[in-house]
Amino acid sequence: MEIRIGIVNTPRELNFESSMSATEVEKTVTTALEAGAKVLRLRDEKGKIYIVPTDTIVFVELGSEESRRVGFVA
Repeated sequence: MEIRIGIVNTPRELNFESSMSATEVEKTVTTALEAGAKVLRLRDEKGKIYIVPTDTIVFVELGSEESRRVGFVA
């Protein structure tokens, strides 16, 4: 699952792939924002942890959960 997070006053988004499902990511983000948490913590496929201050989040975009195709389609 591709995750893209927009951050205030930053020209580039934070992009990474996660093994979490769209539902899990949505629940984690929603819970952090609604609970007034100071940071949002997400883990990528390789085990890296991304910690983003919740007051700087502009948007969170979730990509599709489909795997990318490799090669040519006839």
